[in-house]
Amino acid sequence: MKIRLAVPVEAEECWNIRNQAIRYGCKSSYDDAVIAAWTPEKMPESYRNAIVVNPFFVVAAPDGSLLATGYLDLSTGSIEAVFTLPQYTGKGLGSQIIEAIKSEARGRGFEQLTLSSTPNAQTFYEKHGFKLMQESMYPSALAQAELRCMEMSINLLG
Repeated sequence: MKIRLAVPVEAEECWNIRNQAIRYGCKSSYDDAVIAAWTPEKMPESYRNAIVVNPFFVVAAPDGSLLATGYLDLSTGSIEAVFTLPQYTGKGLGSQIIEAIKSEARGRGFEQLTLSSTPNAQTFYEKHGFKLMQESMYPSALAQAELRCMEMSINLLG
């Protein structure tokens, strides 16, 4: 397994990982209709743009196929789109992504990172040093619903 930066041509494959991860991992947090609306097959072009303008990491298998994703949003200092294919969940790929993002952020002078976690992923982020700031409702245009989220942060200096 190799961690590296994604390239724009991989956007659809990254979107597919996102959708599979949400459909599998978020079943206990959101109802089926919300998940279906939140994971359309057609990728918004803004997703490709995220790969272009941010350090967007992927874990690639030896055959080159992508298994996990995640990126540092440079404009907000937040971690976004940390997703792993369901069959690779629990194998440390998401952890590799988080550590790569934290390292990238430190190298760019960020002192703190934030993220909005789905309820089912909160403990994963806590294991990586993130602290819960507050619970919130995120108005998702894609899901056409307000999504329950855990607002979290980590101090990179300590």
